[in-house]
Order: sequence, then C-alpha cells, then structure tokens
Amino acid sequence: MKQIVSQMRRCVEDYRMIQAGDRIAVGLSGGKDSVVTLCALAKLREFYPQPFTLEAITVDMTGGETDFTPLADLCRGLEVPFHLVTTHIFEIIFDHRREKNPCSLCAKMRRGALHEAMAQRGLTKVALGHHREDAVETFFMSLFYEGRLSCFQPVTYLDRTGITQIRPLLYSTEGQTRSAVARNHLPVVKNPCPADGATKRQETKELIQALSQRYPKLKEYAFSAMQRLPLPEWGVLPREEE
Repeated sequence: MKQIVSQMRRCVEDYRMIQAGDRIAVGLSGGKDSVVTLCALAKLREFYPQPFTLEAITVDMTGGETDFTPLADLCRGLEVPFHLVTTHIFEIIFDHRREKNPCSLCAKMRRGALHEAMAQRGLTKVALGHHREDAVETFFMSLFYEGRLSCFQPVTYLDRTGITQIRPLLYSTEGQTRSAVARNHLPVVKNPCPADGATKRQETKELIQALSQRYPKLKEYAFSAMQRLPLPEWGVLPREEE
C-alpha cells in the first residue's frame, strides 16, 4: 500500500488532480480497485499539501440484495462518510429489457445514479479506480472495435453535470491492487453481474495477457506511448513551483 500511495501522489501531481479544499467522492463499487483507491486516498489525505476531504458512494444495482456492510465498516475505520444508493439497474437491464450487450447501458445508469448522489451532497469531483491495465485495455479496445487511438482521460470534466472525474490509481498495476487487498485484508464485495467475465473487455484482457508472454513489457510500453503521443489530455503537466 505504501508503494501505491507513492505512485498515487505522483499521478495526482502529474495531472493536478486535487486542489486545496476539494471534496472528493470515491466511486466505491466494492471491487478490489475501488477499495484500494479509497484506502490510498485516505492515506494520502493525511499528508498531502493540498488539504481535501473524502466521501464514499456505493451504487447497489441489485435492489438491496447485496450486503455492503463490509464496505460501510471499512469507511467507518477510515473516517470516511459512506453513502449507499439502492437501485434496480440489474432488474431493468436483464429482466425487463433483456439487453444482449448490457455493459454500455449499465455503465450509463450506474454513472447517472452516482452523479445524482453526488449532486445531492454538493460534490463535484469523483475518484474512479482505474489502474494501468484498465487504461491499456481501453486503448486496445478503441483500436480493435472502433478503429481509433483513444482512451479515457486521467482528468475529465463533464460539462453537462459539472463533475470532474479523476483516476489517481493509473500509475499502479492490477497485480499491485490485488496484492494490497490480500496483504491488508481489505474487504471485497463480489460483482454479481451476470455478464461478468463474458465481455469485450475480458476478451481484450486475455489477448493482452497472451501477448505479454512473448512481449513482457507490452503493457508498460503501451502506457508510456499513451503519455508520449500524447493522447488528448494524457501529456504530463509541468510541475508547479512550490
């Protein structure tokens, strides 16, 4: 976790993700990446020169059928306010609409529920738990399925909602987040999505893993290339003078 916090601070500074007085919501899905993002930000909060506060928001897509008590307990221990938003997203997508390709609609509905909860609390900045592999996979998915060089941005301002998305975990790897969860005995709530593991992202992940057997630095080089091209908003910003 110490290494992840160090990487997070560098990422935050490279892209000027946090300003003094920010009230940051953490999108706490219960997966390992969002849990590690919350814990690392809570640690960073203790010494970062730009003071900020945290709140955690969990969107329950199962209509109350999932137990998120472990997340509430974790937030209590970190002294981070925890908010649970109960929705019926899964019921709408899988039972009523019976979507054959549910991921896009699900993401849109989850994002809408999260942003609404933020608006109710006057929060305008949200930290998402995307790590380095997520960025590399998104880059290759855009190439394979859309024929363009693209990826989400480290910092994204959504003008329709006035919300700024930040991704402070981008300099850490999936292996590091997995190890941090195991070493620190952090709670993880299993994703109950019926489509989990059967998506285009999973196919891309498996392809990259296979290629990495032959080209061990593939993910590292791809991530570096994304910063050097750079993709829109991926260029590292010059450091501000102290």
